[in-house]
Amino acid sequence: MFRANRLFTILLIFVLMSVPLVEPACAGENRLVLLSFPPSTLQRGDLAIIVHKSNPLENLSVAELREYFLAERSHWSTRQKIRVAMREPGSPEREAVLRLICGMNRDLDFTTYFLRAKFSEQVIDEPRNLDSTPNMIRFVANVSGAIGYVRADEVDPSVRVIRVENLSPGDPGYKLKL
Repeated sequence: MFRANRLFTILLIFVLMSVPLVEPACAGENRLVLLSFPPSTLQRGDLAIIVHKSNPLENLSVAELREYFLAERSHWSTRQKIRVAMREPGSPEREAVLRLICGMNRDLDFTTYFLRAKFSEQVIDEPRNLDSTPNMIRFVANVSGAIGYVRADEVDPSVRVIRVENLSPGDPGYKLKL
């Protein structure tokens, strides 16, 4: 019995050592993602609001987020211009932001909102639509006034996650979930 347990342990160690611990997040990228420890199921469905690393903002309310994403505010408290980034229409992340932050049930409502605002000259800059998480992260990391969102388990160190209602993704009671 002892010998069987020992062989099983050795075999298990061998198998675990042969499984890679990290792999590229996307083909052709240098960013690595840990494979052996998957994110919690709570964080997997959480959306993280991300800003450029130089942005001093630490926390926003959902009402403030709404003002930013609907271009009701055009500058940060530092007087820097806000550049909103959205995922492409149809993505689950965008649908969650439209529902939970903007209070809209359809993408058409969001598009109509910006068409009306542009026609009445209330809004000059519409949010920038990005087609993937790496593009969202790259945009926010490279544009100092940018704000966007990604799934919490896809955040990398090139951007900063801000708290919403004093809660971070993964905290009990966090409101921004897919």
